[in-house]
Amino acid sequence: MTGLARNNLDALAALGEPVRRALYRAVVASASPLSRDAAAGAVGIPRSTAAVHLDRLVEAGLLTAEHRRLSGRNGPGAGRPTKLYSAAPGDLLASAPERHYELAGDLLASAAERADREGIPVRTALAEEARETGSEIGRAHAPFETALRACGYGPRDDGDGGIVLENCPFHALAGRHTDLICGANLELVRGIADGAGDDREVALEPRAGHCCVAVHPRGT
Repeated sequence: MTGLARNNLDALAALGEPVRRALYRAVVASASPLSRDAAAGAVGIPRSTAAVHLDRLVEAGLLTAEHRRLSGRNGPGAGRPTKLYSAAPGDLLASAPERHYELAGDLLASAAERADREGIPVRTALAEEARETGSEIGRAHAPFETALRACGYGPRDDGDGGIVLENCPFHALAGRHTDLICGANLELVRGIADGAGDDREVALEPRAGHCCVAVHPRGT
């Protein structure tokens, strides 16, 4: 096994732990290096836990660390340097965040065929295809969270009865065709909820580092 392949396997193994994966995404999504406190706050875990996982990501070559005085001052009274984490340069040979571009391609192709067949706009057809496909997935993989996980959304309980979707399975497409793909994402997750028999509200709530869709208790 080459050194590059071994390093890549080490990196992927490091990301196999859910909390570590969430910390990695938080650092990658940040516009500036994150401290242990900031990373812990972004993921909702204790600072001591974040420190262990962040340093493991550094060892795996996924993050880099530096020490810097945030005050910008030096000398006595300047305070201790803060350890800051940034994404390491370069790409993994495999996609660590789960992606499902084949599913997106199937939805888009089916939508185009449906639009031609029924004489409706492609966006309307895509929404209908996504909702119906989601319903099938929900029935096949219920309960709701399990079905979401099967599609690569990385669901996490938000502590208030809702669900945060940590990962967008169509990330690259959503970046290039945001309105179209996020709309399909919304209908796909709604369909999954319907198929799995979950009555929580599914809403479009774009925010950095997460899927554009969020799930809330009914009536919130």
